[in-house]
Amino acid sequence: MFFETMLLTFKVALITTIILFLIGIPIALWISSTKSRLKPIIETIVSMPLVLPPSVIGFYLLIFLGPSSAVGGFVEEWFDMRLVLSFEGILIGSILFSFPFMVHPIQSGLQSLPKSLIEASYTLGKSKLQTLMHVQLPNIKNSLLTGIVLTFAHTVGEFGVVLMIGGNIPGETRLASIAIYDEVEALNYDLANQYALTLFVISFSILLLVYVINRKFSGVLR
Repeated sequence: MFFETMLLTFKVALITTIILFLIGIPIALWISSTKSRLKPIIETIVSMPLVLPPSVIGFYLLIFLGPSSAVGGFVEEWFDMRLVLSFEGILIGSILFSFPFMVHPIQSGLQSLPKSLIEASYTLGKSKLQTLMHVQLPNIKNSLLTGIVLTFAHTVGEFGVVLMIGGNIPGETRLASIAIYDEVEALNYDLANQYALTLFVISFSILLLVYVINRKFSGVLR
């Protein structure tokens, strides 16, 4: 049960991080460069998970994705997939709740780049995509790494959203954060400590690795 729960936890965190990395870059690029009047609205939407209680997001996801809703009913009828009390449900919840942790660091990194660097790329005949892939992203490696680590760590520790949308089904939606709560409620402190200590050690190791890499990379730049 322990290894099954931990494996599921890191599986959700890894998939969430990959998806947010792929969709976070174009969104961060748009926010950092656009002059659209919609920018404040999009920025507000992206940042909402930072201020909203997880239970609020979880509740509305439960209503929006439930089998009696238009979206949940459509997906269940046509794709035979249930979006609540399922792996897919906690994945959707994790993606939405961890959104700003990927977008904000990348956005900050892109905004910190000198405009002359991008203009020089355009002058050399590079397209926007080529400029992004060969000029902008290579110059914000620290920001990309920060976004990846923050997203992964935040997803691993999420409790409220995944509990409301996924429930507590062993092997399917029972993540480590929920397991800790369950074991404490059952006064099974030894197993709760196993979960908590594992998350602590892994999170500490990941953060330490990031700081070491950032320090070495900063030293190379100097």
